[in-house]
Amino acid sequence: MQQQPRPRPPVGVIFDCDMGNSVDDAIALSVLYGLDGKDECRVVSISTSKPNLKSAAMCEVIGRFYSGAVSGAFAAVGRSLPTGMAVKGALPEDTKILDAVLGKMGGDGKPVYQHGITRMVDTAEAEALIRNAFTSQYDQNCVVVLVGPATNFDKMLSLPRVKDLILAKVRTLVVMGGRYPSGGPEYNIKLDIAAAKKLFAEWPGEIIASGEELGEQIVFPAEAIESKFAWAANHPTVDAYRAAEPMPYNARCWDVTAVLQAVRPKEQYFKLSEPGRIEVMDDGRTKFTPSAGGKHRYMIFDPEKKAAVIDAMVELASAKPVVRQRRFRPPVEQKKDEAKKDEQKKS
Repeated sequence: MQQQPRPRPPVGVIFDCDMGNSVDDAIALSVLYGLDGKDECRVVSISTSKPNLKSAAMCEVIGRFYSGAVSGAFAAVGRSLPTGMAVKGALPEDTKILDAVLGKMGGDGKPVYQHGITRMVDTAEAEALIRNAFTSQYDQNCVVVLVGPATNFDKMLSLPRVKDLILAKVRTLVVMGGRYPSGGPEYNIKLDIAAAKKLFAEWPGEIIASGEELGEQIVFPAEAIESKFAWAANHPTVDAYRAAEPMPYNARCWDVTAVLQAVRPKEQYFKLSEPGRIEVMDDGRTKFTPSAGGKHRYMIFDPEKKAAVIDAMVELASAKPVVRQRRFRPPVEQKKDEAKKDEQKKS
């Protein structure tokens, strides 16, 4: 009897950020895990362009919180690949967000949030991690979300045959960066102008850009932090939010727009420009030029969808964790099974 073909899994998401520089990275990753919990996507890999162990550890903490057995440490048995981290890059210093979350202690004097990242060896080379994540996906069943500087993508695009891999595996890349259709230098672009120039010039597939002007319209309400997350005595995203600025405040959420566009394009939360080409100038400015055959578009704020975007963001970020089954059996159990089979063969 022939076996039925396996159904294609939800779209895989490769997420690259600069965790810890602002709170919207934490909110965006929380929204992404909320979507994963609803089986709308699979978080395939997480990496940070901030060359800081606490930044990588913060990524893992959020992953562990939302999906149970996710671990960024090598040799750990979990659902995801190790957390990727840039060796060099902008803003390597610790931040108050990272210190507040990773330094939070419980009544027993131990850290509230556990992770497996204490040394460089506990992380993966980000460019290799991203490339390897591509290889594990079905063709055209992967989306990439970049919400920090393009530092890790600069190196990744230089790896052998990776552009063919991108064309085969990736539907679209959604980038939070720039101002559109043109504007002054934006934060993520300015942090690594050379990498941004290379990304927009050499990425072989579709790019959808979320500009600074769009994220300025979307805020995470402080009231939701106090009410929607009340079910958790300790929550890493809540602690990050409270540490970022004096409460109460409404956090601007540039990065969340990229996550929602990547995973829920059919919801049409945002309008899209006509096709064209995005170019990064030497001073970090971005320029969009319409072109019928262009592979680039930028997202446009839709006032009629603003409430829906904020509601979705709050609902997904405040979702309770969904504990997943491990993808691989623990080595000890696997060895026991193999030994049992050997005994059965002998008898």
